[in-house]
Amino acid sequence: MIAGCILLACSVLVGASSGSRAGQPPKPPCRPGFSQNFYTVIVPRDALHGQSILKDTTVSSKRVKFEDCQRSREVGFVSSDPSFSVRPDGSVYTEQEVANLSEPVQFMVTARGLHDPHIWETTVKLALAGHLHPLPLTKIGFEEMLSRVWESQPRVIKFSRRHQRGSSANSLRRQKRDWVIPPINVPENSRGPFPHMLVRIRSDQDKDVGIRYSITGAGADQPPSGIYNIDPISGNMFVTQPLDREERASFHLRAHAVDMNGNQVENPIDLYIYVIDMNDNRPEFQNQVYNGSVAEGSKPGSSVMQVTATDSDDSTTANGMVRYRILSQTPHSPIPNMFTINSETGDIVTVAAGLDREKVSQYTIIVQATDMEGNLNFGLSNTATALISITDINDNPPELTVRTFSGEVPENKVNVVVTNLTVVDRDQPHSPNWNAVYRIVSGDPSGHFTIRTNPITNEGMLTVVKPVDFEMNRAFMLTVVVSNQAHLASGIQSSLQSTAGVTISVQDVNEPPVFPVNPKTIRFEEGVPAGTTLTVFAAQDPDHFIHQIVRYSKLSDPANWLKINRTNGQITTMALLDRESMYVKNNMYEATFLAYDNGSPQASGTGTLQIYLIDVNDNAPVLIPKEAQICERARPNSRINITASDADAEPNVGPFVFELPSFPASIRRNWTISRLNGDYAQLRLRIPYLEAGVYVIPVIVSDSGNPPLSNRSMIRIKVCPCDNNGDCSATGAVAAAGLGTGAIIAILICIIILLSMVLLFVVWMKRREKERQAKPLLIDPEDDVRDNILKYDEEGGGEEDQDYDLSQLQQPESLDHIISKPTGVRRVDERPVIAESQYPIRPSVPHPGDIGDFINDGLRAADNDPTAPPYDSLLVFDYEGSGSTAGSVSSLNSTSSGDQDYDYLNDWGPRFKKLADLYGGGEDD
Repeated sequence: MIAGCILLACSVLVGASSGSRAGQPPKPPCRPGFSQNFYTVIVPRDALHGQSILKDTTVSSKRVKFEDCQRSREVGFVSSDPSFSVRPDGSVYTEQEVANLSEPVQFMVTARGLHDPHIWETTVKLALAGHLHPLPLTKIGFEEMLSRVWESQPRVIKFSRRHQRGSSANSLRRQKRDWVIPPINVPENSRGPFPHMLVRIRSDQDKDVGIRYSITGAGADQPPSGIYNIDPISGNMFVTQPLDREERASFHLRAHAVDMNGNQVENPIDLYIYVIDMNDNRPEFQNQVYNGSVAEGSKPGSSVMQVTATDSDDSTTANGMVRYRILSQTPHSPIPNMFTINSETGDIVTVAAGLDREKVSQYTIIVQATDMEGNLNFGLSNTATALISITDINDNPPELTVRTFSGEVPENKVNVVVTNLTVVDRDQPHSPNWNAVYRIVSGDPSGHFTIRTNPITNEGMLTVVKPVDFEMNRAFMLTVVVSNQAHLASGIQSSLQSTAGVTISVQDVNEPPVFPVNPKTIRFEEGVPAGTTLTVFAAQDPDHFIHQIVRYSKLSDPANWLKINRTNGQITTMALLDRESMYVKNNMYEATFLAYDNGSPQASGTGTLQIYLIDVNDNAPVLIPKEAQICERARPNSRINITASDADAEPNVGPFVFELPSFPASIRRNWTISRLNGDYAQLRLRIPYLEAGVYVIPVIVSDSGNPPLSNRSMIRIKVCPCDNNGDCSATGAVAAAGLGTGAIIAILICIIILLSMVLLFVVWMKRREKERQAKPLLIDPEDDVRDNILKYDEEGGGEEDQDYDLSQLQQPESLDHIISKPTGVRRVDERPVIAESQYPIRPSVPHPGDIGDFINDGLRAADNDPTAPPYDSLLVFDYEGSGSTAGSVSSLNSTSSGDQDYDYLNDWGPRFKKLADLYGGGEDD
C-alpha cells in the first residue's frame, strides 16, 4: 500500500521571462507547454510494506515542468484519472485510496488557461519497480489477462452536467472534474470477436430529445481511421480490429452529442484510450555476430566487449526488460566459464585467469537475451554469437634451436652468408612480439660480421661485411643473443636458450700478389736514354704458408717506353722519355703492370707506376704569328705584335729574345724589332715607304733555358696601301696578294686541259658526221611500216562472229546522192568524188639524208588529201537519212550470205595494198 507519498509535482513556470540576462547569450524563443510528452514514475517496492494510501496525500516528488510564457496567465491542471488530481501549485495527489500497484497506472494531465482556449497534454505512468506480470503467458493466462482488461472498462460514460463558471480556482477545478472520463484500456493483439464494444456514451437529455452520437480524432475519422466507431443512436463505442502497441500506444478521441438537427446538445468529452502492452516481441540483438578482444594473461574482471539487445515492448514493464546470460563457451579451456556477462548491461568480462593465446586464440560464446526480466518460463528469448579474440603479448621469449652454430667462409669475401641461426617463438608470427633481433655480443671486435633477420622465416643470417684474412685469423668464436622487437611482458624473464655460440672457420684461398706501394711514383728527367733502369716494381704474395713464384708482365704502356723484367719486376726504358708527349698529363706518365703467381687457380694483381718527368730545355721557341700585314708607308700605328710559344715549362720558356738576322742586309735595313716585355715584341718598318708586296722576314727567337735554345722563324708580311684609317684598301690587298710559282703552274695546267677537251669534242663531232653520211639505209622499202597491216589484238568468239555483211560499208554504186548532198555533210564511208592527190614517189635507192624530207612530204600530202580514208570532212555520226544506202544502224547483224568482193581495196591506194592482197585472192586463198 502506498501512503503519504507525493505522486508528481508539476512545476508551473508562470510568467517566465523570455529575455536573457546581461552578458549571457540569448535563450531560444519560449514555447508554452510541458517539457515532456511522457513521464514515468517508478515506485519502490518498500513503499508498499505496512502502509495505506490515504486520500489527499502526496505520492511522489518528481516533477514535470510546464512553462508559461505570459506572467499573467493562470493555468489549471486536470487529471484524466479520478484517483489523482493536480493542485494549483502543480503537485499531483491521490484523491482516493489506492489498494496497490499490481498493474502500472497511466493517466493524462491536461493544462488549460482560465481565459485561453489552448490545451496542453502529457501522459504520466506510475509503475512498481521490479514488477512482474502476475500471470504466465500461456494461452489461458493470456485470455484471462485480456478478459480482465476488457471487464475493467467503464460500461457507461455520461456527458458532464452544465455548471456556472465560478470565480475561484476551486470552482474551476470542480467543474473540470465533472467531465473528466477515466481512461479506456484496450489490450493489444486481442483475438476478438470484432467489433468489440468498449463503452457506451450517453447524455442525460436522451429522454427528452433524439440524440445522435459521434466520435472524432486519430483512429476514428482521422488516420489511422476506422479503428474505432460508435453507434449513433445507442452510443455504443466499438474497436474494430486488433491493436499493436508498438505501432501506436494511445488514442485521444472526442465524443459528440447533437440533436436531430445537428445542434450541439452536450459539450464534447475527451476519451483517452491506452493500448495495454503484451509480451509479443522477442529481444533483438543489434548484430548477430559480435567481435571483441582481450589480451592474453588478463586479470579477472577485465572488460572484453558489450552486446546489446532491444525489445519493442514497453520498457517500463517486464515485457520490455531484457536480461542477458551466457549459454555456452567454446572451447572449454582452461575452464568452461572463462567469461561472465552483466545481466542488465550486456558487458562481458573475464572471471578467471589463464588466457593464453598460444593455447586458445579465440573463444566463441553464445549469449541469450530474455525479456520478462530474464524469466525463462514467461519471457521470450533470442541468441547472438560473440567471438572473443585473444590478443598476443610478448610472453614467450625467442629461443635458439641449438646452443652452438658453425659455418665456413672463404677469406677476402664479403656479403657471404656464413650460417643461418634458427629460432623458435610461440608468439603471433610477423608481429613485434615475434620478430627476432640478433646481436653479436663477443668474438668480433673488428666488426667482420653482422646478423640480418629474414622477415619471412625469422632466421638470423650471419653475413660477412668486412673481409677476413686466413693468414691473420683462421677461426672466429662468436656469442649471439636474440630478442624481440617488443619488450617482454611484465614478469616474463629471458630464456637461457636466447644465447648461443657460433664457430666460424676461415678457408684459405689463393690470394693475388699485392704491390706494397700502389700506385708507385718516381721522378726522372725527360730525355733519359733507352735502357735506363728506372726502378724495381715488385709485388708480394700474401699466401705466407704456401711458397709460390711471382711473375710480371706489362699491362698498359701508352707510349711504349717501358719494359719489366718478368722475374724481379725491374723496369727499364725502351725509348726517350718526352715530357711534351701527348701521353703525359701534368708532367705525369702512368703505366700499369701485372703480377701473377703459379697457384691453382692462378691469381694476379695489378700495380700502377707513375713517372714524374722533370722538364729540360729541349724545345726551341716558335714565333707567333706566322702571317701579318702592314701599310706600305710607315705610320705610328703601323706595327706588328709578335710573341713566341715554347713546349717546355718554367724556367725553360720566357722571357724571350727577338732579333733580326744580319744576313741578308736588306732585312735590318727595312725592318726593326723593339722589345715590349719578356714575351712580346713589335716588328715595324725602318724606312718610310716599302713597295707593296709579300715579304718573308726571318726572326731569331731565343728562350731563357740553360743553355738557351734559339729558333729562326719566318713571318710572312703583306705590305699594302692603306686608307686614312690605316686599313688595307681593296686594290691594295689585291696588289699585295702576289701569286707564287706553284699557283701559276696550276693555272696553266687547267687552261691546257680545258683546251684539250674542246679539241677532242670537235674531232668527235666531225667523225660522227662522216659516219652518218657513209651509212646505207637500214630499212627495206618493201618492209615499210606504212604498207603493213598490224594486228594488235583479236576479239571475237569464233566463225559466227566473223560472218558479217560488209556490203553496207562498201562504196555505193550510185554517187548521185553524194553529188547532190550539201557541201560539208557526208557520211564517214563516202569517198569524195574529186581527183586523187599525188603522193611523192620514193626513189629506189634513197639517200639516207633524204629520209626525213621524204617522210615530211608524205605526211603533208596525206593531211591535204580529202580522198584518203578516213575522209577529212565534217562527220555527222547520228545522220541516218534516206540518202544512205546503209539504212538504219539497227539493221546490222552478224550474218551475211554470198561471197564478198574485195577488189575495191585496190582502188584505195597504196596504204591498203597489203589488205587487198590478202582478201583479193578469191578462192586461191
